Amino acid sequence: MLQNYLKIAWRNLTTQRSYTLLNILGLSVGMAGGLLLFLFIRYHLSTDRHHTRFDRIFRVVTDLHLDDGSVEYYPEAPLPMARTLRTDYPQVDQAAFLIMNRELIVSYQKPGKTAPQRFQEHSGTGLAEPELFDILDYQWLRGNPETALREPNTVVITESWAKKYFGEADPMGQTLNLNHKTDAKVTGVLADPPRTTDVDIQLFISMATLKTLDPQFNQNEWSQLNSNYRLFCTLKNPEAVGNLEAAMPALSKKQFGESAKYFHFHFQPLREVHFDVRRLATGATAIRPLLLWSLGLVGVFLVLTACINFVNLATAQALRRSKEVGIRKTLGSTRAQLVRQFLLETALIVLTATVLALLLAFFSLPLFNRWSGIPLTLHLDGLMLGFIFLLIGVVILLAGGYPAAVLSGFTPWAALKGKIPTRSLGSYSVRQSLVVVQFVVCQALIIGSLVVAMQVRYIQNADLGLDKENVVVVPLPKSEKSLRETFKNELLQYPEIKTVSASYRPPSAQMMNGGSFKFESDEWAEFPIRERLADANYLKTYGLQLVAGRNISESDTLREYLVNEAFLRKMNIQNPQQVLGRRMQYHLSPVLLPIVGVVKDFHQRSLRDEIGPCFIASKAEFYKRVGIRIAGQNPAQTVQRIQKIWEKVYPDEVFEYEFLDEQLAKFYETESLLFRLVNTFAGIAMLICGLGLYGLVSLMVVQRTKEIGVRKVLGASVASIVALLSKDFIKLVVIALVIASPMAGYAMKQWLNDFAYKISIEWWMFALAGGLAVVVALLTVSFQSVKAALANPVTSLRSE
Repeated sequence: MLQNYLKIAWRNLTTQRSYTLLNILGLSVGMAGGLLLFLFIRYHLSTDRHHTRFDRIFRVVTDLHLDDGSVEYYPEAPLPMARTLRTDYPQVDQAAFLIMNRELIVSYQKPGKTAPQRFQEHSGTGLAEPELFDILDYQWLRGNPETALREPNTVVITESWAKKYFGEADPMGQTLNLNHKTDAKVTGVLADPPRTTDVDIQLFISMATLKTLDPQFNQNEWSQLNSNYRLFCTLKNPEAVGNLEAAMPALSKKQFGESAKYFHFHFQPLREVHFDVRRLATGATAIRPLLLWSLGLVGVFLVLTACINFVNLATAQALRRSKEVGIRKTLGSTRAQLVRQFLLETALIVLTATVLALLLAFFSLPLFNRWSGIPLTLHLDGLMLGFIFLLIGVVILLAGGYPAAVLSGFTPWAALKGKIPTRSLGSYSVRQSLVVVQFVVCQALIIGSLVVAMQVRYIQNADLGLDKENVVVVPLPKSEKSLRETFKNELLQYPEIKTVSASYRPPSAQMMNGGSFKFESDEWAEFPIRERLADANYLKTYGLQLVAGRNISESDTLREYLVNEAFLRKMNIQNPQQVLGRRMQYHLSPVLLPIVGVVKDFHQRSLRDEIGPCFIASKAEFYKRVGIRIAGQNPAQTVQRIQKIWEKVYPDEVFEYEFLDEQLAKFYETESLLFRLVNTFAGIAMLICGLGLYGLVSLMVVQRTKEIGVRKVLGASVASIVALLSKDFIKLVVIALVIASPMAGYAMKQWLNDFAYKISIEWWMFALAGGLAVVVALLTVSFQSVKAALANPVTSLRSE
């Protein structure tokens, strides 16, 4: 019986090649989109879930409550808190401190080589307490996790980084030099950790080594916080987290005294860490759970629209197969047998589409990975196979169930005579509704794509209050004034280099530093102020504009301040001239110092954040970067010249650079990713919608063949027939726009709320989305309509 079903199914599918190919194309494209989104969502949902103690692991975070009622959220906690949790709180099973992504120059002296090989590491390194390996799971290939990081000047390295440094040589016992200060011995080798982790450390340095790497660092200082600090702990019972948090105010009071009201410590479950965009780590991509589930919904709708397309195409073929159904029922076939036959045909199409979808997903993964910045792989493990089989089953039922029920329900006499009532082909209103659903999804995605595109364009063209073009940012390896001045003076000898400025960081940066200040009194202000420590060339190099007063004088120490316009607004000072000469104290100086100028507001971070009060002042010991404004005619040649000067002044250091505009573009990687994803899947949805319309028009043309013939005999033009067949579908597109507009508008308004500076959603975005959908509908409908309108009316009347 099964063999007979397969033969009939194969014969029907090969006979109707265009019908089969359209169904396979629609399903494969929709399923490929669903597979890619499944991989993306799975990656983010599985982050750090490989740790066996996952449900007991917590990150300790800090909320800073300010006097003005605002709260700043930080991912870090004080370093000495780890030791306190281990010794004083019985609810805590283990606690460990980690300083992540500390920039290092790692040097290795290969035998027989005169100069060491150097590696500039910006990420993947960390100073860790040995207890960390009792909390997070790592596979140890060599070494003892209990002792590997107990001693100073010891490191543990992953297998891939061991090969990077030592090649095929045995890494155990080898010596790595860190920042030209410390020789550290390799005491352990780890297997490469899963890529689905936010603790992506490849080189662990013992915390005891911090004394030699940074002798001035006070490991007992509770008030010292840094965005690279992490404190992890495991609780004996995760239900005890409430009691533990309740004990934190007393700990703050003990350590901070009267300032305890500002510091609030919380224990954040590891499952929430990856999605906590408020405490987003520097350079990380913000993924909100809502965005993840929205993308999952897009994947469901892509598969759903592909199934709707299948249903429409299948019902369009119903009249052509009516005689087959009549003959088989006359010969004794039951309705159940016919349903199995039609579902088997659907299964063959779906299985073929699944294979094609897997191929499409596989070949598009490299591009998708570049977009997303994560290493997705199409690995057919148990979960992936389960998802594929579930997808196949759901698609077969959704796409094949309704057409099978319709086709198997024909009465034999009507089927043999070709007198199938319209209602037997399935409710026309049902098919209209399916098309509306398709276009609701399609137009919602188009509206979302337009809003994201306009916000990205706004971001790219927004006035940041600085000139980001043609500025090269070079990290400084050492703070020695003599070397820094030599480097600057050598650069300025060349005409293509306009200005050079040393600073702690550029005007706009991911990380922020700041704190409390006093303004002409002994009282601390209720709000914090941000700092930009830089020399007198800072304004000229980065294109910052003075509003009032003068620039700061050249100095190595903090002697005077420039403040921004946001500072004046916070202090309720209307005229910039009124702040000149008034005095302010910041914690880097023990005395009040004068404000000598006001600078126009510039964005200190991304456009998600409002411009806050900020000052610019000199403090040479903190300078870590040099900004170099170049002419821009031949940037590659200018960078080569900068590198030669660098290698002359800093012969033992690794030269690195980045253009400022490229740095700022990294602020919006999430938006760029979302723009590409929405554009791509809007295009896929549009393609599937076109195929769905093709099926519905095919059905209408078959049903109205005689009517078209009569109209042509009576003198109807091709244009009038095309208009007759097209108007109903345009109505469906308009209905879909009416439904999609408020839904998409609300969703995109919620997304835009993440930005302090954003576009307004305009009416023309909805109109353009509707217009695009109308164009697709007209192109699709016109193809079949024109074909029917041009047909010989004699043939049309005879076919009835």
